Amino acid sequence: MSDTRTPPSSSVALPWLRPRWLLLFAGLLLVLLAVAHTLLWHAMAGRLQAGYDAWAASRRAQGWRVEHAPPIRGGWPLSATLRLREFHLAGGNATLPGGLDWTAPVVTLRVAMHRLGELRVTSGGPQRLRLGATEIPFAADRLTASLPLQANVLPRGGEFETSRLRIGTAAGGIDIGSARLSLDSRMTAIEGEPAISLEGEAENVTLPAATPLGRQLQEVRIDAALTGPLPGGRNPTNRAATWRDAGGTLELRRLELRLGPATAQATATLALDDALQPMGAGTLKLTGAEAVLDSLASAGLVTPRNAALARRVVTALARPPAEGEPPQIEVPLTLERQGLAVARIPVARLPPVIWPGPVEGSGPGP
Repeated sequence: MSDTRTPPSSSVALPWLRPRWLLLFAGLLLVLLAVAHTLLWHAMAGRLQAGYDAWAASRRAQGWRVEHAPPIRGGWPLSATLRLREFHLAGGNATLPGGLDWTAPVVTLRVAMHRLGELRVTSGGPQRLRLGATEIPFAADRLTASLPLQANVLPRGGEFETSRLRIGTAAGGIDIGSARLSLDSRMTAIEGEPAISLEGEAENVTLPAATPLGRQLQEVRIDAALTGPLPGGRNPTNRAATWRDAGGTLELRRLELRLGPATAQATATLALDDALQPMGAGTLKLTGAEAVLDSLASAGLVTPRNAALARRVVTALARPPAEGEPPQIEVPLTLERQGLAVARIPVARLPPVIWPGPVEGSGPGP
C-alpha cells in the first residue's frame, strides 16, 4: 500500500519566494516608486509654476511690472524649482506710496519634497532696491526667504536669512556677516494685540563710518511688536492718525547692541502724539559705561571735566556686579516732542517725521 501523505509545508518551494522572483518583485517595486516620484515631482513643478503665474498676473492687474526671462523648471529629484533670470519687480500701493523697484540677476523658487507646505525664495549676486527716492545697491552670498504655503492665502509672514550681505549707502558700505529675521502679521488684531511681530538678530556688522567705539558691531538683537488694529486706506497720514486714535503702540520688547566694550539693552513702549510724532518711555541697561566715556574723551567728543563728572554719576548709578561681571547701570528713557532724555537729562533732539499731507477732514492748521 503506497504512502499518500503530503510532505511538510516547509519542503514546498513557492515559485514567488525564489530569489529570482524576489529580485524581480523588488525591481518592479523600485520602478513603480520611481514613476510615482516622477509624477509627484511633475505635479509639484506644475503647481509651483501655476501659483507663480497667478501671483504675477494679480500683480500686473494692480499695475505692477513683473518681468524676467522664460522660467526654467528644475530641482529633480529632491525638490521642484523655478528659476527666473533677469528678474524685475516694480510698483506701489497704499503701503508703498513711493513705489518699489527691485532687480536681481536670478530669483529661484523652491519647494522641497519633504516640506510641501513651505516655499523658499532665494536670490544672489549684485542687486538693486529702490524704495521711493532711495536707491540701495546690495549683494549677498545667500539671501533666502522661507514662506508658508496655503491654498488661496497670501503668506502672513516668514523667515528671512542672509550671509555676507553688502549694502551700499551714501555714507559708505555696510557689511553684515549673518542675519536672521522672523516676521508675522495678523490683520484682524484688535487694540492691545500684536498686528505685526518682528524678531531677529545680526552678527559681525561693519558700519560705514568709524565711531569712538570702532566700526565693528558684534551683535544686534531685536524683538518688537506693532499692536493693532491696522487701518486701511490710501492716505498714510490718515492711517497713522486712525492707528493712534485706536490705541496703537510699538512695543520694543528687546533691543540689544554690542559695540566694542559696551553692551546696551533697551525696552520701550512708543506711540504717536497729537502731531503724529513718536513719543514714549523705556529703560536702558548699559554695561561698559566707563569704557564708553574713555573712548568719547579720547575722541575729543567729551571734555575731561565732563567725563570725570559722568564717571561719578555712572559709579552712583551702577548696580553691584555679579562675580566676574562688569558693572551695569539702568536708567529711564523718555521721548517727548522729539527730545530724547536719559535719566531726565536731554541728550538728543530727533528730526521730525514728515507725513505727506494733513489728516483727511482736518484744517490746514496754524
